[in-house]
Amino acid sequence: METIPEAPHAAGAEHRSRELEERIAAEPGAFRVLTGDRPTGPLHLGHYFGTLANRVRLQRAGVDLFVLVADYQVLTDRDVADRLPEHVEGLIADHLAAGVDPSSATIFRHSAVPALNQLMLPFLSLVSVAELQRNPTVKDEIAASRQTSVSGLMFTYPVHQAADILFCKANLVPVGKDQLPHQEITRTIARRFNERYGPVFPVPDALLSAAPNLLGTDGRKMSKSRGNAIALSAGPDETARLIRRAVTDGDRYIAYAPETRPQVSNLVLLAALCQDRDPHDVAAGIGDGGATALKKVVTDSVNEFLRPIRARRAELAADRTYLRRVLAEGNERANAVADRTLDEVRTAMGC
Repeated sequence: METIPEAPHAAGAEHRSRELEERIAAEPGAFRVLTGDRPTGPLHLGHYFGTLANRVRLQRAGVDLFVLVADYQVLTDRDVADRLPEHVEGLIADHLAAGVDPSSATIFRHSAVPALNQLMLPFLSLVSVAELQRNPTVKDEIAASRQTSVSGLMFTYPVHQAADILFCKANLVPVGKDQLPHQEITRTIARRFNERYGPVFPVPDALLSAAPNLLGTDGRKMSKSRGNAIALSAGPDETARLIRRAVTDGDRYIAYAPETRPQVSNLVLLAALCQDRDPHDVAAGIGDGGATALKKVVTDSVNEFLRPIRARRAELAADRTYLRRVLAEGNERANAVADRTLDEVRTAMGC
């Protein structure tokens, strides 16, 4: 078994992503995207600007969108899937409130699509233990979990992700630069299967996101579990409270300088994203107003930006029957696709 190639350098991946964006603009119907999230709590502004807005953009451009509610993957780094039904419905509400159209997007959950998960078996035969051990994303997940032992689900997470992507024959996967090694395992599995059994799967391309990396209000990575993120469902008062607690620095003059003033620049960037303006212009408008003026601008900007999303999400959350119907219809579509793919796999393998 040949070794999994190293993930493409970021520069090469960025060049390829620019080519893909041109092709998407010219022929969006030629692409199917697989993307998704683990249902571990409400999505926040980091999710919105990092992934959700891009999903909506691609769908509106005409790309076929599959959104995975990765309920099985909740168990990769925890013992139980806490409050899972609530988090699944909340995840769907967040997507719809952000602008994903359920009439054309396929929104589904892992546990409802048996044929998808069955692809894990042949896919595991196409990678070695050593290859999984070397995967930097697996190493990071294991380190971040702080667990004394590693479950088989966590160890084989990249193979499960390959099944997520390939079951629907997605040919485009939006990722950040840190996920390129992870994506390369999916590409390798697709190539190896096709070489061994015949052409069944496309080799999916990574579409690098140009999304900024937003920090949490404490200056660390934005995370649900750290309590440093502003949820899409957060009310105006909670948003104001979180921003008042945000870390800044002692320099009264506000400037956008991510390298030297990361906490202040993060708040400036958040306001700029919500206003759809250049962060340097936002900073210049605040000038020597200091942290108090900065936090007021950020609070007002975020609350105004989230106002229609919050209103739509509140309507959706109040109609759980509708959310369940959206998921049921998405599960049905995903099952039909997965069953066809599994039939092709069985035929190709002769089993």
